[in-house]
Amino acid sequence: MNGTVETAPEGADSQRLDKWLWCARFFKSRSLANALLAAGRLRLDGTVVTKAHQKVRAGAVLTFPQGPHVRVVKVLFLATRRGPASEARALFEDLDPLPERKAEPSESAMFEARAPSREKGAGRPTKRERRAIDRLLDDGESGG
Repeated sequence: MNGTVETAPEGADSQRLDKWLWCARFFKSRSLANALLAAGRLRLDGTVVTKAHQKVRAGAVLTFPQGPHVRVVKVLFLATRRGPASEARALFEDLDPLPERKAEPSESAMFEARAPSREKGAGRPTKRERRAIDRLLDDGESGG
């Protein structure tokens, strides 16, 4: 394809909501989109939608949760197929863009920051030392 968006045929002025969400790549499958709709978690122009066969038209505003974020998108075009992501992004306008993603520390870096440190070469703590460490940590967590 030469970079143009494949939109619905001239006669079609609406499309099933679950199919549009899938084509716009908000969900990996239509069944996931159906589950969101069945739970009543999507709003179409401010009205809660519970049926997957609800029709969506260009210009409609959709509000729905996606992961930890609430997405607010305006439908610009109807789709004929589920194309590549670049084509899917042209189907909608994001009215409430996702915040910039901060670099999260790796799991090992978080573990190293929390783990008590010992002098190099001191070896593993003995049972007596482990109990002393546990008492110290428990006292610190209780706040007193």
